[in-house]
Amino acid sequence: MAQISINVNGKSHLLACADGEEEQLKQLAEYVNSKTVELTEKLGHVSESKLLLMASLLIADELNEALEGKGQQGIIGGISEDDLAGILTEVAVEVEGIADQLAKS
Repeated sequence: MAQISINVNGKSHLLACADGEEEQLKQLAEYVNSKTVELTEKLGHVSESKLLLMASLLIADELNEALEGKGQQGIIGGISEDDLAGILTEVAVEVEGIADQLAKS
């Protein structure tokens, strides 16, 4: 198991990943960070949990559009609105929990 350090929203995080996946994880982290920078430039200061939630939703939207563009159902079409609401609630709770942990460190 490899460990790498990534930067998202100006904070450094040490993450574990499978051997050989370090570069891909770094690139994904850079992409997530670019979304947080983009949102901060547009919106100004917002709480870290909201910033990470908004970045997550933008990336999920990009994934959905990419899948639909390839003739697939996308990430939303296969689930009900109630299930989607539950998933988004869980994601929001997770993001807020991560933001709380980051604020304490």
